[in-house]
This record gives sequence, structure tokens and C-alpha cells, in this order.
Amino acid sequence: MSSSLFDQIRGQCAWVAGQGRSVRINDDRIRPYAESLLDASAAPAQLDPAHHYVGHGPDTIAFILTLDTVNFGSGYFPHLRKRPGLSGYFTVASSLNDHFIEQGPLSAERLAGMTPQACTHLFRQEPVNEVSAELMALFANAFNDLGRLILDRFGGSFVGLVEAAGESAEELIQILAAMPFFRDVQPYQGREVPFYKRAQLTAADLALAMRSEPAGRFRDLNRLTIFADNLVPHVLRMDAVLDYDVPLLERIERQDLIAPGSSEEIEIRACAVHAVERIREELATLGKSVTSVELDYLLWNRGQGAAYKAQPRHRCRCVFY
Repeated sequence: MSSSLFDQIRGQCAWVAGQGRSVRINDDRIRPYAESLLDASAAPAQLDPAHHYVGHGPDTIAFILTLDTVNFGSGYFPHLRKRPGLSGYFTVASSLNDHFIEQGPLSAERLAGMTPQACTHLFRQEPVNEVSAELMALFANAFNDLGRLILDRFGGSFVGLVEAAGESAEELIQILAAMPFFRDVQPYQGREVPFYKRAQLTAADLALAMRSEPAGRFRDLNRLTIFADNLVPHVLRMDAVLDYDVPLLERIERQDLIAPGSSEEIEIRACAVHAVERIREELATLGKSVTSVELDYLLWNRGQGAAYKAQPRHRCRCVFY
């Protein structure tokens, strides 16, 4: 990866958006949509202490790195045994938070030896079903990768991993991308399209969790793109910024799985990234300066509304979101 990683993400996603066959950006919606957001505001981004182990210095760094290592599985979540009233993500976060509160952080050694059975117990999935068992095996694999990386390169120190990034979100992404489940780069029509959704989110989460601490300072945080998953594209589609072709939309409405790495899946994510970049640029011409991440938070919060939840979004069983 070069020093212009964020430009690569934006450039390749713009290229995919120009090639798209199943997903398109409605050009005539960009300016009015940007105008509709001029007075919009989301609640200040923060991590809820009810679900996140914040305020504990180095142990909070360990929590964020550990959580974001398994911050995937949205395609599996319909089969996950969820806590009452909580989504799949908050079920996972709350279970990990409980462990940190009751037993302390998972050490690098513990992560390196984590088994699917241990994950099943940690995330309270007994008795496990076939689909959630597959997810627990992926969680164990991800934990193993993180534990080995921290042991091999950073002397077992979570703080050491973050400090090695030198206050650069791009460098943190490069470090995390040594783990396959963070290496979110997809082939499309002979090109490699980078997203790095979870690696970018890890930098943003560390900044939120460690607001006044050096470990949360990244001088290039404003260069992050949106965190390309399945919710922001869903919001943009329902708001008529994105247009899906009929066969794809019918599959999503039937709640059929979209294959990871398929052209449709890549177009959904890339078009969402590029659409938000265009909205951000349009807002700038209208006198409102906003980052892509701030727009991501705003649109993510919008997606919690009943109207958006009432319609299916695309589901993909992968390790990137």
C-alpha cells in the first residue's frame, strides 16, 4: 500500500461506480440530498459504556482492538442468539464488555489460543446452531490472528500496536491489514478495490474511546472514508440516492444472501462510498464542512429508524462487515 491509501479507496470506488451494472448513483439526487442534510445532525459520536469497556486506559485499547477484530458477521446475525432488545453487534460488544468487567482483558496469549468453543461460551451462543457455529469459528480465527500479531510484533502489548502507528490512521490500517480478515481488498473487473472497513473503523473507535489520550490521536483521521457495510448503502437506496436493478432488489427483499466478492456486493459498497464523497463535496460548496465519517455516523443513525428497519438490507456472510 502506498502513502495515498485513502485516495486509492476513493479513486477505485469512484471507478466501480462508473462501471456499475447492478447499482447506480442517481446523479440528480446528490445536490438535493446534500441540501436536505444542511440542517441535519446526528447525536455526537460516542461509545456507550453499557456496551463498551471505556475509561480504563490501556485496557480500553485492548477492548477496542479485540472487539473490532470480530466486528463482522452481519450476514450471520439473523441466526445469532441476541440479547433482548439488542442487535447482533451490540450483543457481541456487550458479551465482550461483560468479560472485561468480570475477568479483565483477554491477553494476547489467550487470543492466540482461542477456540470456537471458547467463543461460543464467551458470546453466550449455547446451544449453538449451524450458522452461528460457523461465525464462532471465524471469530476464533480472527482472535488467533490478533493474538499472534501482538505477540510476534509488539511483545504482547496492545498499546504497542497502536503506538507503532505513530498517530497515523493509515499506518494503523497497514498494521491491521497484516491479518487476513482486515485485508478488505476485493477484485473487480481486473482491478483491486480497497475498502478496509473494519481497519478504518478501528482508528475511529480508538479516537472515540481515548479522546484525551495519545493512543486516540490520529493526525489523518479526517481522511477516512465511510465504513462500507450494508447499512449506509441501504439508507442511501431507500433515500433514492442509490438505485439497484430489479433482480438484485428482488433478491434482497427475499432476504437471499449476496455472495461475498460478487460484482453486486462490491458495487453496493463502492457506490455507497462514492455517493457519500459526492454528497460531502456538494455540502462543501453549500458552505457546510463535514467529514465522510461524520456523514457515516449521521446516515447510520438514520438507519436505526423504523422505516429503514422495516425493509430488508443486503446480507452477505463475510469477515469484512
